[in-house]
Amino acid sequence: MVSHTFEVPNLDALARLAEEIAAIVRPGDLLALKGELGTGKTAFARALIQSLLGGAGGEEIPSPTFSLHQTYATPRMPVHHFDFYRLADPSEALELGVEDALNDGLTLIEWPERAPGLLPEDRFEFLFEDRGEAHGADGTRHITLTGHGTASARLARLQAMNAFLGEAGWGQARRAFLQGDASSRAYIRLAAGERRAVLMDAPRQPDGPPVSGGRPYSALAHLAEDIRPFVAIAEALRGAGLSVPEIDAADLDNGFLLLEDMGSRGFMAEAGGGRPLAEFYGPATDVLVMLRRAAIPAKLSLPDGTSYRLPDYDQGALTIEVKLVIDWYWPAVKGDRAPDEIEQDFLARWTPLFDRVLSGSKGWVLRDYHSPNLFVLEGSSGAQNIGVIDFQDAVSGHAAYDLAALLQDARLDVPAALEAELFARYCEACAAQDPSFELAEFETAYAILGAQRNTKILGIFARLAVRDHKRNYLQHMPRIWSYLGRNLQHPDLAELKTWFDRHFPSELRGTVPGV
Repeated sequence: MVSHTFEVPNLDALARLAEEIAAIVRPGDLLALKGELGTGKTAFARALIQSLLGGAGGEEIPSPTFSLHQTYATPRMPVHHFDFYRLADPSEALELGVEDALNDGLTLIEWPERAPGLLPEDRFEFLFEDRGEAHGADGTRHITLTGHGTASARLARLQAMNAFLGEAGWGQARRAFLQGDASSRAYIRLAAGERRAVLMDAPRQPDGPPVSGGRPYSALAHLAEDIRPFVAIAEALRGAGLSVPEIDAADLDNGFLLLEDMGSRGFMAEAGGGRPLAEFYGPATDVLVMLRRAAIPAKLSLPDGTSYRLPDYDQGALTIEVKLVIDWYWPAVKGDRAPDEIEQDFLARWTPLFDRVLSGSKGWVLRDYHSPNLFVLEGSSGAQNIGVIDFQDAVSGHAAYDLAALLQDARLDVPAALEAELFARYCEACAAQDPSFELAEFETAYAILGAQRNTKILGIFARLAVRDHKRNYLQHMPRIWSYLGRNLQHPDLAELKTWFDRHFPSELRGTVPGV
């Protein structure tokens, strides 16, 4: 159990603390708010919910004292705000739907001591106190935060984060959750007066259970286990001409980076604002043409004097990724694990396809080159106008992978006509700079790796929904199936198409029943 006491002298400091907590909470978290009347519980809850809503202040955040339960649909997760003060019996909390709320987003409970048996072992517990008159002898409230169960380690990480930001000169900055991905990595925007920066919070990932040959999935798929690959790769990509964030401060051991703020014009925001996709997907395609020319250094240097070598996107990595559809999507849709003979048949159909792409030339593969990780930058043009983040899992492999990741974007609908147009744009530029560029070979590799990526994503999104309760990823399933269908039309993928048509006919595509 880890505890920390915050001194909160005024409402502005209370709002900053609420922003700190809002930046780290996840679906499934419980915040238990204890303290006497008037100690700031409701004010804290309101500030936290307002931060999760985007900080615009446009939505009223009423106290649930009389309604007992208020629900908010925030961009990241549903938020359930309970007040147990008026409960006559703990059983009444069950009637309010507390158990369902705990499995559906973030839950805040004021006066949780009125129903202590409902509190899960893993929780954040806040004790609000006035120590003396007028909110403490000096006007200061004291809020003691205790992490119970798994929340204990997360509170310790928050303390380490605060220490890092304090040493870097950003300790008093306002915080706003910027982006999180399907891993435990997150980005938090910092604002201190006119200064802006982004905190990358990427805790070291422990090895998971062995899945093949005694090795965990992360090792087989060559996933970054800490922030060292990001730091090393950033320097190399900058040298290749890409616009990647400058690193202003780093804690390599704890997994914190202070990055240049690349602005708010992410691809998803640009598309949401109605801007034609071609206007920013075109320059992003040109970035990949530029990257194709860049050689991969044998060793990528790190500031502590060590180095990093880019792993190969080999047969083992490609195979373990497509197997996710067997391990997670199949049971989620069909209710049981796939028979061994079906799994073996599935993997056997991939082997010759992977052999083909592995026989081609190798270069940079950023691996997650799509809308959540791409920005339109101010004051630049062309390929330099595209900011790139989240490249720590980069590998050495076939260049068609990143193009497929971009033009079959998992988070945005890229029309087939635009995909074809930008595919042709890329190929024409590559042929112009490299007479040995073979269009037919690249078309085949694009179809194979596009199919591989979309198959992997079906498995990942099912895993996120089933294991991690991140059901929002299910909304993307129809899009992923549509992209996969495009890839499977290539004649060289006919045997793979037969497998999908047999085991996942149209009525089983696009949904995950019961999740």
